[in-house]
Order: sequence, then C-alpha cells, then structure tokens
Amino acid sequence: MGADDKIENKAEELKGKAKEATGKVTGNDSLEAEGHGDQAKAGLKQAGEHVKDSFKGKDD
Repeated sequence: MGADDKIENKAEELKGKAKEATGKVTGNDSLEAEGHGDQAKAGLKQAGEHVKDSFKGKDD
C-alpha cells in the first residue's frame, strides 16, 4: 500500500467531482448525490492512508 492507493483514492475523488458536476448541469439529483458519495468514500480512504503514514513514521 502506498502511492498506488493514494493515486486510486485521488482518481476516485476526481471521478466523484465529475459525477457531481454532471449531475448539477443535467439536473440529475441522483447522479449528483452519487458524486458526493464517491468523494466522501475517497476522502475516508485518504484519511486512512494518512493514519497509516503517521504510524509508519513513528516506527522508522
């Protein structure tokens, strides 16, 4: 785990932002909500990576 996971999480966040924007433009509330959900999920994963990184730093 590491850089690959962080890249995947960032990609998921960006995909969520794109879905949200598309939902807003088209008036599709469910797509907009799905975009919000994708961003939230990616944010939680990124937070988990930060926690792992902080513990790695203490072991070094």
